[in-house]
Amino acid sequence: MTVPGAVQTSMPPVVEFRGVTKTFNAGTPKAFTALDDVSFAVEDKPGCGEFIAIVGPSGCGKSTILNLIQGFDDVYPPTAGEVRVRDRRVVGPGRDRGMIFQKYSSFPHRTVLENITFGLELNQGELDLSRPAARELAREWVSRVGLDGHGEKYPHQLSGGQQQRVAIARTLVLKPEIILMDEPFSALDEPTRYEMQRLIMELWNEQETTVFIVTHSIAEAVFLGDEVWVMTPAPGRVGRVFRDRVPRTRGLDPIDVHQDANFKEVVTEIGEAFRELETGDSGA
Repeated sequence: MTVPGAVQTSMPPVVEFRGVTKTFNAGTPKAFTALDDVSFAVEDKPGCGEFIAIVGPSGCGKSTILNLIQGFDDVYPPTAGEVRVRDRRVVGPGRDRGMIFQKYSSFPHRTVLENITFGLELNQGELDLSRPAARELAREWVSRVGLDGHGEKYPHQLSGGQQQRVAIARTLVLKPEIILMDEPFSALDEPTRYEMQRLIMELWNEQETTVFIVTHSIAEAVFLGDEVWVMTPAPGRVGRVFRDRVPRTRGLDPIDVHQDANFKEVVTEIGEAFRELETGDSGA
């Protein structure tokens, strides 16, 4: 996010919100404003990318931010304001943005390998990729996400963690510039969750993309994020941004990091900010 005194690059922001408000069911008794006048700019960081972790109370518009960036038609366009990606107004979903959901989203009638090739098939003309080449690339990603030996299995034959690996591979095989993750690990047990955090950090370091993750876990946000945004209750705004205090964790093991005293201190500090924004209690 652009902050006073920050060094600006010559590239346009990767993602920019300009006074974005989103009201669902506008003009009806069921009208609900999820976001109100939200503005931010996430700058381009060539060679490393940026990882934005978003936390906040339920219903504060966290997922709405992701859906507006992706351009899903059940949320997009905003009621007011503008959403821009690389200085171009978002008009709908695009291959430059990949989404990983909380619910496992594999096609049940397609094997692991066929799920990963799905996006390649849809974009075959644009990618200029033959069917054999697409399958070979998918096989590489089966291996990269640790699913060797599972390529011909169907989703119902996989564990939850394995299904989420398929979703990650299906998204990253297209090399999106922006990865959007909506509580992707919340349904997993803690050891598997740590395993998935290791995997996404490793792949993110390789891809050097901009990542937005929505999570209800402050510890997960602090481990994964370069920045942690704390949202206000609805109508949501970005209430606090933590950057300098967030420890650098690239290449580190989440179990080791979670035991570090400084890490725990930052988690506590962000938790207190979360509570203050949620209750309006400044501690005075």
